[in-house]
Amino acid sequence: MPTVVLMDVSLSMTRPVSLDGIEEFQRKNLAVHGLNMLFEHMASNYRLEFTSLMAFSSLWELLVPFTRDYNALQEALSNLEDYDKTCVEAALNGVSNVVQQEWGSACPCQVVLVTDGSLGIGKGSLRHSLQTLKQRGDDKKFPLPFPFPTKLFIMCIANAEELQMTDAMDNLEELLCLSGGDGQIFTMEGPLCMKSVQTMFGKLIDLVYSPFHAVLHCGNLSSDVQVFPRPEPVVMDEEVEPMPRTVSTDLEIVGFIEIADIASPPVISRHLVLPIAVNKDVDEVGTGTTDELEEEPSASQMAGKSPNFCVLLHGSLKVEGMVALVQLGPEWYGMLYSQADSKKKSNLMMSLFDPGPEPLPWLGKISHLGPISEAADNPYGEDDSKSPFPVQPQVKRSYAQNVTVWIKASGLQCLRLLKCFLSLIKKRLTIKKCPPTVKFM
Repeated sequence: MPTVVLMDVSLSMTRPVSLDGIEEFQRKNLAVHGLNMLFEHMASNYRLEFTSLMAFSSLWELLVPFTRDYNALQEALSNLEDYDKTCVEAALNGVSNVVQQEWGSACPCQVVLVTDGSLGIGKGSLRHSLQTLKQRGDDKKFPLPFPFPTKLFIMCIANAEELQMTDAMDNLEELLCLSGGDGQIFTMEGPLCMKSVQTMFGKLIDLVYSPFHAVLHCGNLSSDVQVFPRPEPVVMDEEVEPMPRTVSTDLEIVGFIEIADIASPPVISRHLVLPIAVNKDVDEVGTGTTDELEEEPSASQMAGKSPNFCVLLHGSLKVEGMVALVQLGPEWYGMLYSQADSKKKSNLMMSLFDPGPEPLPWLGKISHLGPISEAADNPYGEDDSKSPFPVQPQVKRSYAQNVTVWIKASGLQCLRLLKCFLSLIKKRLTIKKCPPTVKFM
């Protein structure tokens, strides 16, 4: 899920903040420190995330397009300049343009808005934008909600008491509601200092950017894996009391099935499954000479040479042309399969089905499936000419029975005349081009 970081570089961000009564920093310095902490975490734990950096005041500017190079993002942060007043609406319009040009309107996106809570002044301020929502034409619509699924996270370089002294918090909450409500407003606790901003961005990391680690089981074999992007909780609208369902950290493979039998099923989301190298025998590196450290292989090199079930599974599914059915939780299933990006590169993917015991009607209930060896006869036939799917329902549906037509023979003749008349109307232009001897009635 790509991320857009929206950095406020208006004059209000240059207000000084006294740290320990000795050294003075600007609020912009606190914001840059927090974003550097976020980028360092993503570089080590969330490297597959595409991230873009934008700066805004009364106008917006794309500093770094979507990239996985977090050094470029940190370098752009160190070269920020100060501009004029705050205009959040213009910045949100910029986010909409940048995301749609790169990803379209179907890809979900996360927006991290870093500001000091200042709403701006006069026309173009957030207060003015929200007050004039219902007085706009179609050509000047407010950019929220975005045309693509989004989560908005507002990082305020201010504490809650400061924001509540004015209507800033109310306007930010209304902005969050307009975006769809999927997000959160973060404020600093206590005095404005480096420690407080680290705590605030740490909460964002724990909520959104913590990697999802799980253990993939298949009989006596297992492997530590990372699922990317992190699976989101799913809420079923059909339930009387809907409760969010989360993917378990223990993924159990319940069986394997031909790709042709599972076909192209409807899925909620798709995720990469990456093996994690775990070496329990590696201790912290102590003091020693450089030559000694160079001679000893690193932990990642040692782990890369050790057998891994996830790699074995990926290769087997690719060669055999099969998928693995995996249980994600109580009555919730998905599938593992190999997907090729190119002729030489392929990835192990996991798709999540809708929660329920029967996510794919043509397979029946997943719990009723079993190994071929337990069947009296091979359901695929001796030469694989048959297939046990789709599973026939026990009760024959009314629409599957022979249709009885309650109409008289004379009525059928009338229908034939109507069909003939309709076909003549379609051929009217053709008939007009014919010789004069033919007349249209």
